Amino acid sequence: METTKIALFKGRKIRKTIYSNEWWFSVVDVCEALTDSVDAGAYWRKLKQRLTEEGSEVVTFCHGLKLPSPDGKMRETDCANTEGIFRIIQSIPSPKAEPFKRWLAKVGYERVQEIENPELATKRTRILYKLKGYPDDWIEKRMRGIAIREELTDEWQKRGAEEQRDYEILTAEISKATFGVTPGEYKKLKGLKRENLRDHMDDFEIIFTMLGERATTEIHRTENSQGVPKLKSDAKAGGEIAGGARRKLEKRLKRSIVSKENYLKPQNKNLEK
Repeated sequence: METTKIALFKGRKIRKTIYSNEWWFSVVDVCEALTDSVDAGAYWRKLKQRLTEEGSEVVTFCHGLKLPSPDGKMRETDCANTEGIFRIIQSIPSPKAEPFKRWLAKVGYERVQEIENPELATKRTRILYKLKGYPDDWIEKRMRGIAIREELTDEWQKRGAEEQRDYEILTAEISKATFGVTPGEYKKLKGLKRENLRDHMDDFEIIFTMLGERATTEIHRTENSQGVPKLKSDAKAGGEIAGGARRKLEKRLKRSIVSKENYLKPQNKNLEK
């Protein structure tokens, strides 16, 4: 299951991640959205120092959680849940504070709804893709890919992969065997930074990604794999199955499936992902 996402507040990206079954938001992103600071990190450090000196409990509401940074790597950053962010907002003089509070309350509540009814999350995801300009047939493939990915990560969790780093290593094995590049290298090829790589894949890229991950899941189950070393071996094998199919298609089409194109750009260059 994908636990890290980007939320938008008046065009500003707010990174959020699920921790202890609720949304936690990047404090730096919130500071940037409210203050338009050129260095939101420095703004938060000064604010945090001032709050600490004043004896405020606000800082204790923060946890260091790993979120994707602009360079694509997962880095630890201060995050707070809905209650913590509300308290931090009270310390930031900004005309955007009130609308941000309303936005935050809505976003936080959506997570509660999704826990009670998972279908709501699927419906919201479909709507978001539609609003961003994706066609229905692409959305269907992407949604199926998300389901296949969740099946795979569930298997990893049950079979001994514990850290986010383990998931990254296993995903890289599948990607390298399927496409000849790791996800990080793929993002560089497409010129992406914080964007989700899979949201910029075309039909064939999504299909081969699904094939590699679904094959890996079935190998885990068939061989009752346990432990990261065995999972890694399975991931490579699953990726090689998809990679072999990709190469056969490339030979027939006389072109590479691995593309530097971003899926939406040819359709709408002004549409931000």
